[in-house]
Amino acid sequence: MSSMKTALSMSLLALIISVGDGVAAELKPHAINAASIASIKTEKRSSEDPDPAIVRLQVLLDRAGASPGVIDGLAGENVNKAVAGFEAMNNLPVDGRPDPNVVSRLEEDALIPIVESYVVSADDAKGLVDRIPEDYGEKAKMQSLGYTSVAEKLSERFHMGIDLVNALNPASQFAPGDTVWVVNPGPPRKGKVKRIEADRKTGQVLAYAEDGALLAVYPATIGSEDNPAPSGKHKVKGVARMPVYRYDPKRNFKQGKNDKVLTIPKGPNGPVGTVWIDLTEPTYGIHGTPEPKLIDKVGSHGCVRLTNWDVEELAGMVKPGILVDFVDRSSAAPK
Repeated sequence: MSSMKTALSMSLLALIISVGDGVAAELKPHAINAASIASIKTEKRSSEDPDPAIVRLQVLLDRAGASPGVIDGLAGENVNKAVAGFEAMNNLPVDGRPDPNVVSRLEEDALIPIVESYVVSADDAKGLVDRIPEDYGEKAKMQSLGYTSVAEKLSERFHMGIDLVNALNPASQFAPGDTVWVVNPGPPRKGKVKRIEADRKTGQVLAYAEDGALLAVYPATIGSEDNPAPSGKHKVKGVARMPVYRYDPKRNFKQGKNDKVLTIPKGPNGPVGTVWIDLTEPTYGIHGTPEPKLIDKVGSHGCVRLTNWDVEELAGMVKPGILVDFVDRSSAAPK
């Protein structure tokens, strides 16, 4: 266990995963399904265009319980951390690099195609809203904070970046009856979490089983310099799905010119997303986000922020009383 924690906190964040000479291949479903993650190497440059091999790698990591966050086909820190998490989960040397051992084990879960077709349903077009205002006072006037488009709804259901959804379906209107291309991240992780670590150093949430095995790893935004996350050990109080959000500028933070308590309606585009895992530390929790692509890129107001799909998966494996330990690992061995 000690070596696992140490390995996961190695300086992996300087690595950037890329493919070949950095020139992205054509982004087509067949290109992703046929891509070789063995061609992926680590270097300091990356492309701004989604790459089929990176998409494939992200999907296989997601299926294995090592979440890359948003599946977008782009190299970056969250992909590196997911590879490191997968290595730790499988008792492999942890360096965040997709070496032959990592590749062979990931490909064991590749019997199902990475990209599949999906027929847009009538339900997919329900519950949409025209826009999501930035101002909390305006949010509070809305009945719900739902998705703004079918494409956005599908992007979250299939753990994808909205740009990747559009890139795979450039001509689609996403109308009911349309056939579109989406990735298949697999079913949610199952198990019983005994302990959670929120590692501020690496920007990760690690979920451990009772026997000490690492069940799942998620990229996370854990506080910020202005609003740091709590320290030490706390416990899960409960789980609220599709929570309303009570904004209190005196207890939390000041948003815009809002100086009164506001009740902001539920929805995936609400301030805390689709799930709130309440902690015994008052006002703090583990929750979702309306901006999944910003996970571990923009600070939070002291809480632990995951993508909506990651926090939904984690919520399905926790119960009240589970330990949540806020740590700040370094490359040195933990105490």
